[in-house]
Amino acid sequence: MKDSIKKLVLMQFQQRGISDEAYHFLSEKEKALLIEKSGRFFVSDEERKKIKVVLTGGVYDVLHIGHLITLTEAKKHGDLLVVAIANDEHIRKKGREPIHPQEYRKMMTEALKPVDLAISGFDDPKKMVEFVKPDVIVYGYDQKPFLRPDGVEIVQLTKQMDDKKFKTGKIIDALGL
Repeated sequence: MKDSIKKLVLMQFQQRGISDEAYHFLSEKEKALLIEKSGRFFVSDEERKKIKVVLTGGVYDVLHIGHLITLTEAKKHGDLLVVAIANDEHIRKKGREPIHPQEYRKMMTEALKPVDLAISGFDDPKKMVEFVKPDVIVYGYDQKPFLRPDGVEIVQLTKQMDDKKFKTGKIIDALGL
């Protein structure tokens, strides 16, 4: 049952609600887990409570071992790991030009084993939380917890690699980019 709920929640995220077309390909058991809202289908609140959704986020411009450790640790806090990928403008506001565009970074991150779904970050992080409705938000050891929604568990990871070598900025500098 949990696997069906996870599958449907992922479809719901990917399609912004399960489309009528996709709905017709679901089994009767899967359809029974859904409710209809404005012509789209969503996992009912009762069923959604049966899985734990974890949300984390970052830039993921130059993937390195620190990212793998963070994502592996984040996945331990729930059943489904959703990763919000920072948009290009966010990176520019932090003072650097992205090496890879957001869509590329999203595809690369989603290909990593612990990640169930990578989604493009919203301009407003609160909207991301409203969309995903996570049970847990995980922050990496070098991130400051800036969102603390009511009823959501906040986890600050402490596990890290040697950040003299495995920080995106250090890698970019070493490559002369």
